[in-house]
Amino acid sequence: MQTVTANVIGTDVVSFVRAANAMIGSKVQLPSGTYIQFAGAAEAQSRSQRDLIVNSLIAAIGIVLLLSVVTRNWRNLLLVLANLPFALVGGVQALFATGGLLTLGGMVGFITLFGISLRNSILMIAHYEHLVEVEGRQWGLEAAIAGAANRLTPILMTSIVTRLGILPLAIGMNEPGREIQGPMAIVILGGLVTSMALNPLVLPTLALRYGRFEPPPDEFARSTSLSRESEAAE
Repeated sequence: MQTVTANVIGTDVVSFVRAANAMIGSKVQLPSGTYIQFAGAAEAQSRSQRDLIVNSLIAAIGIVLLLSVVTRNWRNLLLVLANLPFALVGGVQALFATGGLLTLGGMVGFITLFGISLRNSILMIAHYEHLVEVEGRQWGLEAAIAGAANRLTPILMTSIVTRLGILPLAIGMNEPGREIQGPMAIVILGGLVTSMALNPLVLPTLALRYGRFEPPPDEFARSTSLSRESEAAE
């Protein structure tokens, strides 16, 4: 057995292993009974990424099912999920600005970022439902502006506090021992910038155009009956 070690600089370990496999396969003729095996950090990171992707998909399916039960219609469910592209834009830009390498830490950062973004959009959509179903407001431009204004402070506080908390990790991302925390913090910071900017502006507009917020069935039936009685009296 011959062991060859290497330190990877300028790229991620998985990309290095993929390129090395392709180069060795095309240019090296191994004797019969001889094979090459990549181990160490490359094998561990590849296995961790596979496990993370599988577990994230399972969690995502469960979250979407739970949200569909809570929102009760597909329009509001899509509005909740609409905040994810807002965060994705900033996370991808931050990733490219720092080298463009999607490492295990970056993947963890995207998952964390999506969780924070979903929480912010749930806050706004749930408040719209509260305004219509509990406070009895008519859904329209005024209700959309009022709901966005009421939820602006919680959304800003969540984003600002999170960014302040992970800022030290992002500043020292190249220090030894921060191979995972550094890229994770960079992705979260970039995603929160665009999510915080677009969520209070774009999401209310989408909700006003495509959202469906109606009073409870009993109240809706009562208001319909009253309108019919008034029309008959006239």
